[in-house]
Amino acid sequence: MATDTLKSGNAGAGGVSGVRRLLLDNGALTALIVLVIAMSALSGDFLTTDNLLNVGVQAAVTAILAFGVTFVIVAAGIDLSVGSVAALSATVLAWSATSHGVPVFLAVVLAVATGIVAGLVNGFLIAYGKLPPFIATLAMLSVARGLSLVISEGSPIAFPDSVSHLGDTLGGWLPVPVLVMVLMGLIAAFVLGRTYIGRSMYAIGGNEEAARLSGLRVSKQKLAIYALSGLFAAVAGIVLASRLSSAQPQAANGYELDAIAAVVIGGASLAGGTGKASGTLIGALILAVLRNGLNLLNVSAFWQQVVIGVVIALAVLLDTVRRKAGATPVAAGTGGNKGKQAGTYALAAVVTVGLVAATSLLHTGSSSGNPKMGLSLSTLNNPFFVQIRSGAQAEAKKLGVDLTVTDAQNDASQQANQLQNFTSSGLGAIIVNPVDSDAASNSVKAADKADIPVIAVDRGVNNARTDALVASDNVAGGELAAKTIGDKLGGHGKIVILQGQAGTSAARERAQGFANGLKAYPGIQVVAQQPADFDRTKGLDVMSNLLQAHPDVQGVIAANDEMALGAIKALGSKAGTSVSVVGFDGTPDGLTAVKNGTLYASVAQQPSQLGKIAVDNALKAIQDKKVESTIKVPVKVVTKENVAGFTG
Repeated sequence: MATDTLKSGNAGAGGVSGVRRLLLDNGALTALIVLVIAMSALSGDFLTTDNLLNVGVQAAVTAILAFGVTFVIVAAGIDLSVGSVAALSATVLAWSATSHGVPVFLAVVLAVATGIVAGLVNGFLIAYGKLPPFIATLAMLSVARGLSLVISEGSPIAFPDSVSHLGDTLGGWLPVPVLVMVLMGLIAAFVLGRTYIGRSMYAIGGNEEAARLSGLRVSKQKLAIYALSGLFAAVAGIVLASRLSSAQPQAANGYELDAIAAVVIGGASLAGGTGKASGTLIGALILAVLRNGLNLLNVSAFWQQVVIGVVIALAVLLDTVRRKAGATPVAAGTGGNKGKQAGTYALAAVVTVGLVAATSLLHTGSSSGNPKMGLSLSTLNNPFFVQIRSGAQAEAKKLGVDLTVTDAQNDASQQANQLQNFTSSGLGAIIVNPVDSDAASNSVKAADKADIPVIAVDRGVNNARTDALVASDNVAGGELAAKTIGDKLGGHGKIVILQGQAGTSAARERAQGFANGLKAYPGIQVVAQQPADFDRTKGLDVMSNLLQAHPDVQGVIAANDEMALGAIKALGSKAGTSVSVVGFDGTPDGLTAVKNGTLYASVAQQPSQLGKIAVDNALKAIQDKKVESTIKVPVKVVTKENVAGFTG
């Protein structure tokens, strides 16, 4: 019966045209070709050597993570911890090499070992502890991220120069991350297609019970599979930290989802038993091309998330459709017909080059005469930075400037990608609000090398030259906040401090300002300091918890207005009566709370002015006019007495 079915399938396949068969068997590759052609047609900046290399660099970390996740998914598992393990491995390397004098080679070995150990723990919990892979790796996600923050104390750690070369280029043009990605892809392909453990992955994913009955030591194989995933995560973390010249404790946050998406887009099944390294690479490239192209097309950062989600859903849906339509399956543990596969890729490359060359004619002479700028903001999930964008956009419209705004979503790596895209697009100037002052340095150096002026706003860039810094002084603002609460309480009382997101420069600088300012008030007792990540909901939760231990608290200092507003909600009727709350930023909601009396004061930075002044100075730099190296926008304490006259 099975033989008859196979013959029937082959007979039906004979009537399918070669082109249709090619499309059915290579759905992800077809999608990548269509996407490249579409982006080339829509943006004249996409089809440049520099930008295509950017796409490769931007795909590298996701692809390396995804190769490791491929092993797990082929074996019908899941690994949600790879992003956190990547961050932990990089942090261990930087911490051991710079803080404890461990030789760099041994530090690298220690970092890789960290990833392998994390994977082994996952494998042990799953294989012997019988925990579902989702639960075991979710626990490791939290543990690894927490350890990364503990080791780094919430601050980025400079990466050793000898390892940072992994983020450089060879010959001045070939990015090392791309070479590492290719090498790890070849290793993944070899493991899947040519080794005993690779065949074991397909067997376990196809039918675990059958694999066990056939004599396969499933538990030991799972240990090895998750250890491989941890190893690849460690390599990805080292490459990522090399690009950023620092180990960021919050790096690769959410990258596990991109890695899983790349594997699934590449044709693997979450049910296990299918998947290959080449498909995973194509999936990672699809995500990178999509993000790169949407940035170049100035698509809203919020809509970008929508588009990427739709693409992932469509990729899985179309993969299901093509399988039902008769796509030729690849035998488990093999690469199929290698010669035919190589021919397919060669044909795809020729078709892509031809069609892309034709679309490039659409952009001849299409550039506008307006000055062009790019603005990369650390996040648009915070009213303060939304106001910076609003001020910048209003000033750009007034001056006739084409302004492209991107949202880094508090991800230093994503911001590095955006700045690379700006540089390869040949913009007249770049304005950057760094996620982290150290991590932005390499990207700013690249823009400087391309003779593109860079204006930093709100936060400076370390170890790189910028044409100007438009900012308020976060440390001085923190000192003002401390003085305000100290004076309000008459120099005596118990207070709590809600800190910002660990690892960000704003959180560190404001915390330093709070500490400096409170030195003048020895009668003020700080009974608790906890991070609430600049988030209103977390501010509410953390403050509610702290009130259980310290119900007699008399004051609160929050590192931004969002956390202050969350604290006010937790305090209820106490806010503005028995408990005084001081926020930071002077956001519209914060100022409303000041007017209502629930928020005693906010240290306002006038964010819309920051955006306006940044655009003004970027235009001066484009026009080769003199620009001051530092432009300070004064902070001021806004209370109920002066809030009516404050414009922001």
